[in-house]
Amino acid sequence: MHILLVASAFNSLTQRVHAELRDRGHTVAVELALPGRSLTRAVRRHDPRLVVAPMLKTVIPREVWTRWPCFVVHPGPLGDRGPSSLDWAVQAGAEDWGVTVFQADEELDAGDVWASVRCPVPPVSKSDLYRGEIADAAMAAVLRAVERFASGTFTPVPQRAARTRPYLDQSVRRIDWAADTTETVVRKLRAADSRPGVRDVLRGEEWYLHGGHPERALHGAPGALLATRCGAICRATSDGAVWIPELRRPRLPGEPPTFKMPAVTALGDRLPPVPELASSPIRAARTWADIRYTEEADVGFLSFSFPGGAMSTTQCTRLLHAYREACARPTGVLVLGTQRDFFSNGIHLGVIESAPDPAAESWANINALDDLVEAVLTTTDRLVVSAIGGSAAAGGVMLALAADEVWCRAGAVLNPHYGLLGLYGSEFWTYTLPRRVGAVTAERLMRECLPVSAAGALHIGLVDRVLDCGAGDFAGEVGSLAARLAALPATSSRIMDKKTELDRQEAVEPLSAFRQRELARMRATFDDPNAPYHALRRAFVTKQPPTDTPPHLAHSRSGPRVTGTDPADLSSRQHP
Repeated sequence: MHILLVASAFNSLTQRVHAELRDRGHTVAVELALPGRSLTRAVRRHDPRLVVAPMLKTVIPREVWTRWPCFVVHPGPLGDRGPSSLDWAVQAGAEDWGVTVFQADEELDAGDVWASVRCPVPPVSKSDLYRGEIADAAMAAVLRAVERFASGTFTPVPQRAARTRPYLDQSVRRIDWAADTTETVVRKLRAADSRPGVRDVLRGEEWYLHGGHPERALHGAPGALLATRCGAICRATSDGAVWIPELRRPRLPGEPPTFKMPAVTALGDRLPPVPELASSPIRAARTWADIRYTEEADVGFLSFSFPGGAMSTTQCTRLLHAYREACARPTGVLVLGTQRDFFSNGIHLGVIESAPDPAAESWANINALDDLVEAVLTTTDRLVVSAIGGSAAAGGVMLALAADEVWCRAGAVLNPHYGLLGLYGSEFWTYTLPRRVGAVTAERLMRECLPVSAAGALHIGLVDRVLDCGAGDFAGEVGSLAARLAALPATSSRIMDKKTELDRQEAVEPLSAFRQRELARMRATFDDPNAPYHALRRAFVTKQPPTDTPPHLAHSRSGPRVTGTDPADLSSRQHP
């Protein structure tokens, strides 16, 4: 059927709903609910059979919900209402939560229920939870609600007992460093990790704190800064300490919007003389670090987790060093990836935007990421597997494609394109993408700039295997499959063939030629102050909404039934 998605932003959940509904043969379009734009007029223009709102911060107009059935996705279980549902769940330490799909009605969040799905709440950040367990439950609930609606036989259930939770403001989020335990501080930080952050005073200035990880070994006066690691700061609590990866300055009147930055970079010369606790991922202590390496038999696991999936010049360089250390280990298979949440979204636009010379930092960042991708592409003494536990975009997708095999969790969404930021792209995409999906499909992916579901990626050959499991089970599933891969008799011969294949490619057209052509296009864009990239980058990091729904989203898109949209179909295309 023809479905219109109405959303405040084309966020991760909206992208997933868009991709997975198209996988099932529906015609799908998107309209953003933007200030100054008539949502009623937009819906009338599409005249859909059904409106679905995966993430909507405004009220659907009466003129819309009285004419078209409108399904609203609420990230809370039956009986939960209010704008801060997930924030309350994480801050209160809930172990179980859910997602409800109800029909828009006169009373806010009070319409009849079409579907409700429960899910666990692991001890992770709100944004990680939202893109993991909540997104899985939301997708299941949306598909169930759409199927029930299409059947014409289901009667939605009226809501009864309900609890409307108030907005979780800073007075409730406030940290009492002298009294709050590490567990309490971590929950408060995680409940606000993406937005709005926890407002606090640090070194005599106000900051928003984003993200939190417990630290048990370090202690100090509550509130004091104790150390730094990987761009994060460690701050003492009443019984331990926490690592805070990012900070954001409050916006002052007349100033442009502020955005999150690595904490050490944001503090700059305000940072007191504290030790930098850096160590090799291979010898990392049992504490927080954004890059880790472990081994099990003949398999090495190099995992990384960067806030928002963004990889700065420094992060790319550190990951490259860790990759080279991992390649010095005596293993036959190396798994590169994330245990959950984002794999990578490419270069770090926030660090670039804050740099004294954004063009120069863009150039440094893209070259550092290219160095990492080239190292993966030229590894010939072992099989490399990319494990995409969350989602990936732009250069992050191309980093994954550099591996011999790409394994992807069923709930992941891939955005293998660069055009929305006005970039041609690099990371050897002109070599790896056509090699996997063919020249015609590669051109289409770049031109359409639309998200691809995990099942859709498997269908076109973008990934080799889709793992139908929860976010918390992905690492274990990958470990088991990697051990099987390492034990296969064919793996040794595949490794031996890698050097021959690389030599053949270098004789036909060296990898350096692909890199040079791509970087020439990127350099021209970076050095042109009038190139759209600079304004698009600034709008992205400062979260400026568009003035209208982008045409590539507003255009109705249909897709054939994709094998792999049912759990029983999710499997490997090529390898056992």
